[in-house]
Amino acid sequence: MSTDLRSAPSISLPVPKPLAPARRPSRLPGLLFTAVTKSVAIALLLVLWELAPRFELVDRTFLPPASEVLDAWLGLLDNGQLGVNTWASLNRSLSGFGLAVLIGVPLGLLIGWYRPVANLLSPLLELFRNTAALALLPVFVLILGIGETSKISIVLYACLWPILLNTISAVRSVDPTLLRLARSLDLSPVKLFQKVILPASVPVVFTGIRLAGAVSILVLVAAEMVGAKAGLGYLINASQYNFAIPQMYAGIVTISVIGVVFNQLLVRLERRFTAWRAPLNS
Repeated sequence: MSTDLRSAPSISLPVPKPLAPARRPSRLPGLLFTAVTKSVAIALLLVLWELAPRFELVDRTFLPPASEVLDAWLGLLDNGQLGVNTWASLNRSLSGFGLAVLIGVPLGLLIGWYRPVANLLSPLLELFRNTAALALLPVFVLILGIGETSKISIVLYACLWPILLNTISAVRSVDPTLLRLARSLDLSPVKLFQKVILPASVPVVFTGIRLAGAVSILVLVAAEMVGAKAGLGYLINASQYNFAIPQMYAGIVTISVIGVVFNQLLVRLERRFTAWRAPLNS
């Protein structure tokens, strides 16, 4: 007797319900806690700065309260002096810094990768790396004058060494295992340099670039105190001579803020170029 399978009753199996996607914990509380934690030290410094002169712990003639410095900063912003001097300093600093990156990174990669080039240039590097940039400031002024060229050149010189030396160190400290692995794949020297050396060198190279970013501002301020007619260094120096102490501190605070913002921009740029790296706690 044959059984007709088509006439057999169909059995319906329960369809499993799709799992609801797991909700990620909100990052907002953690971000707020981090922001508050990082702001506590700055807030305490500002409170101490405001109260110490008012309670005569220090002479307010030489260290005015933070509120007076803020008033002076707003006054400089309103009359245009702050904008003009800040733009002059940023133009010089970024020009010298950019030229240092364009020269230092390729030259450092070349010296670090090709031993004959390193043997040729090492004596010159050892000679100039131990010569402070500010010690050469009179030489730059005598040769290039007191105009923009000398100031951009001194920033270029000061920024070149952190970038160059860190780039050389980055290339020479690439993991030998990676190099052996790449050579076992019969990569050409160009491909080896492009696929292994460059990516592995980026973090240390950016360390040098960040150091150079801080140096570019500090050296420029010192250079602007000699024969400059505009710039934050000129503003600070002129305020000191005129005994406009709140304006002097306003210029110093502006330099500090610019340095912090510039460093944060470089950190974000570094994270973008090193996004391929896995975090240590992953």
